[in-house]
Amino acid sequence: MRTRPTIGRPGLSLLGGAAMLCQPGAVYAQDAEAAPVLGKIEVTAQSNEILKQNGYLARKDRIGTKTDTPIAKIPQAISVVTQKQLEDQKPRTLNESLGYTASANPNSFGFDTRYDAFFLRGFPAYYNGMFRDGLRQYNGPSAWFKTEPYGIEGVTILKGPASSLYGVSGPGGIVNVVTKRPKDEPYHEIELLAGEHNRFQAALDASGPVNADGSILYRFTSLGRLSETDLPGYSDDKLYLAPAVTFKPDEDTKLTILGEYSKSVTGGTAAFYNSGYGVLSNVYEGDPAWNDFEQSQGRIGYEFEHRFNDVLTVRQNLRYNAVDSDIEYSGHYSIGAGQPLQRYWGHYTETMKNFVVDNMAQLEFDTGPVKHTMVGGVDYAWSDYDAASATAYSVEDIKAMPVPHSGGQEMNQLGAYLHDQMEWNDFTLFTSGRYDWVDTTSTAADFSQSRQKDRAFSGRLGLSYRTEWGVIPYVNYSTSFSPNIGFVYDDVTNNVGRVARPTIATQKEIGVKYEIPDHNATISAALFDIDQKDGVVFDASTGINKQRQLDLNSRGLELEANASLDNGFSFIASYTYLRVKIERGAEGTYGKELSATPNHILSLWGHYQFENGTLEGLGLGTGVRFAGSSYGDDTNTFKNSARAFVDASLSYDFGYRNPKLEGVKLQVNAKNLFDNQKTICSAGYCYRDEGRSLFASLRYRF
Repeated sequence: MRTRPTIGRPGLSLLGGAAMLCQPGAVYAQDAEAAPVLGKIEVTAQSNEILKQNGYLARKDRIGTKTDTPIAKIPQAISVVTQKQLEDQKPRTLNESLGYTASANPNSFGFDTRYDAFFLRGFPAYYNGMFRDGLRQYNGPSAWFKTEPYGIEGVTILKGPASSLYGVSGPGGIVNVVTKRPKDEPYHEIELLAGEHNRFQAALDASGPVNADGSILYRFTSLGRLSETDLPGYSDDKLYLAPAVTFKPDEDTKLTILGEYSKSVTGGTAAFYNSGYGVLSNVYEGDPAWNDFEQSQGRIGYEFEHRFNDVLTVRQNLRYNAVDSDIEYSGHYSIGAGQPLQRYWGHYTETMKNFVVDNMAQLEFDTGPVKHTMVGGVDYAWSDYDAASATAYSVEDIKAMPVPHSGGQEMNQLGAYLHDQMEWNDFTLFTSGRYDWVDTTSTAADFSQSRQKDRAFSGRLGLSYRTEWGVIPYVNYSTSFSPNIGFVYDDVTNNVGRVARPTIATQKEIGVKYEIPDHNATISAALFDIDQKDGVVFDASTGINKQRQLDLNSRGLELEANASLDNGFSFIASYTYLRVKIERGAEGTYGKELSATPNHILSLWGHYQFENGTLEGLGLGTGVRFAGSSYGDDTNTFKNSARAFVDASLSYDFGYRNPKLEGVKLQVNAKNLFDNQKTICSAGYCYRDEGRSLFASLRYRF
């Protein structure tokens, strides 16, 4: 019942200071004191503006509440991918960044660098669950905004419905990427990377004050890459430029302007021919002569904040972004048993534009013994996409063929929200409410238009309590709302359709968080139960894609632990038990489990930095990502086998041995070290996992 998001189918580590020994010039024996030893000064890439982090842990974040709040106090499950984790694991895509996060499943569609297609708690989150710097970032059907991991300083994953603060979003939660921001001290980094499949990459990151008093800060992040892949005619090239400027005229006012331009070229086809239902062949669908997926994207926006006094702070965050995609793809089809496969070629273009502005006021006050942090605001979002497509049966024809308009959509959304977090003794109570008005106009291939209006209330109620042992249990109830476009068919065998109802969801969650005293370590656990009503999927059982709506229930358990200890050891551990059941859907699917959704997901990553001794400066990291078996289709007629992928890193920090090489680090990373490639099928269509990938990087941070 679920379709893949594709086109075509019929510093010196982080340490940058030399260890110093303070030696007094002349000391008498009777009053001599031991000279203090200053350890290495850690030079980090993150700004700690929005996401405050230390190693593999984030302590405070703005995404869960729109205020700077300790994560342990938020009565909802939150996971964070920190800057240190990104640097140690070297993910190439946002999907790879989420590989060690509980309840995040980025592996349902095999190898595919074209899109970041991930699921949260069993629900797709790649269309309406993508946020950047706290602002919505809608994707079009195929014009998706791509995230460059080198350009971000962390990822926050808010689990479960989040519409009460953020408006239109899905049941599984939201993924918010945090852009690298200007730092108030000089920071420079140059990195060169090379690997198999002729992968060559160069990156530059520079930041610091522009003027003497530090009231103007800058940051410029850039990357260039030329790369092939294991698939013929499938490249992975990119140019990425991201300037940023912060103005701080006084201690109460700040304006940060964030920009980006990027251009990428990947393969247009990532699939292999399915020779039968649930059967994957070795025939690559792509044609090297017609296989470019060119995408240009840009964004410009700002974050403004002014603190009037101890009570009132106002913020306005605004962004405009756009993406232009041009996809060349191809595939095979059969005309009968024993006959050679035939080919088709396709051309698809799409533009996607977004504008969003969020106006909010934060109030901090007391009512008797209760401390309040209240946020109220109004936000507006506009999005628009237009698509064109063509198909031909020779590569010469598709190159010469015009690409006619195939559809489009414009959406206007207005939302008003109010959030109050109240603290009394060791209790923290969260109450959030929001009302959304959404107006959508759809344009068909013949340019006929239809208009749809949706409105809904979303809420969240959560309570946490800090015990005397530091253990924080919590309970949470939250809802989500997402309008749907166009017509759906309760019976796909006929042409009697109806206007799609909005998708709504409710979640009940209980959990516990524990920050281990005197250690930079946290442990968390959560039990959740999510009911989704009227989710929209495509049904191709009649040979023609038609939308239909279904109900799902997702239940699960999450366990997660993160630590960065003083002895140089850091680790991430997570386990997820997940069962997603179809409560209403196509014939034969009632009571079945959703395809490509394993019941058991386990991940473990550990990294050790040798701080002294013979191996001083050496860093070792290794991890395993395990996914249990899952069903290959929604009627549960066959299964995907369990799979495990091993990742590893090896690094050497030259500054430990030679102060003249302070800031120089060599690192080698391996993805899927043992080259474990298996078939993964979703809704009866099958994909192939990526094989082993090796690359090395040399970084100089100063």
